[in-house]
Amino acid sequence: MTPTVDNESTLLLHAYLDGELDPAHALELERQLASDPALAAERERIEALKRAIEERLPRVAMPPGLVGRIEAAIANAREHTSAPRWSLLRGWTAGRPSPRPSWAALAASVVVAMGLASSTTWLALEPRLSQRSVSAADEMVDMVVANHLRALMAPQVADVGSSDRHTVKPWFNGRVPEAPRVVDLSTEGFPLVGGRVDVLGRIPVPTLVYRRRQHVISLMAVPSDQASAVRTERRTIAGYNVLSWTQNGIVYLAVSDVAAADLEAFAKAFREAAA
Repeated sequence: MTPTVDNESTLLLHAYLDGELDPAHALELERQLASDPALAAERERIEALKRAIEERLPRVAMPPGLVGRIEAAIANAREHTSAPRWSLLRGWTAGRPSPRPSWAALAASVVVAMGLASSTTWLALEPRLSQRSVSAADEMVDMVVANHLRALMAPQVADVGSSDRHTVKPWFNGRVPEAPRVVDLSTEGFPLVGGRVDVLGRIPVPTLVYRRRQHVISLMAVPSDQASAVRTERRTIAGYNVLSWTQNGIVYLAVSDVAAADLEAFAKAFREAAA
């Protein structure tokens, strides 16, 4: 089985990569990274996912009027105190430098910083990207690529390693609601490597792993009612080709860095193979 990382270590790792840990905790985590291969692999996965997101998703600008609303809210709260008012989020008052930042200004700065920083941590805790201008289909395809990248960085690309479909298919029983259709495509040049369980939007899904020479192909099988937004098409994200199709009520999503023609040949062979 692939080594796992507990939730607390994962959250600390996200905070570390976002520069949010104090020096003592950062040093302790660096020591843990040096001695824990699973945690080091998780770090590589998160960094790769962060790069893919930066390439794929546009930056979200600060909503118009946000600073003004923060200033108004803090000013309203300060009306009930006797403390003097200072200009908020500005370094100048009445044409001259403010002698020192007010507590209100500091509070407003913290609120703004909290809203803008730690995009990677936020994505780890809320992968739906509901505030992004991304369709549901785009979200799922991005998660498919992210799961594939995670597997490539893990010690093994499959949780159950076997070229025997009669070994791989039963392994999924009890791990996912329904075991996937498993076919042997070795005669077509796509030998079966094994299988694993991935997560798409908090839903565990079965993934079959095949090879094309030195390249890994991940094939995820999702019930159509859970992937209704996915269309039959081919995309390229961060250098990885993604091909999706629907067959017998199941949406299949294949991802790999093989050439697009090879991935299409794989999909054709899988669709036409007898289970």
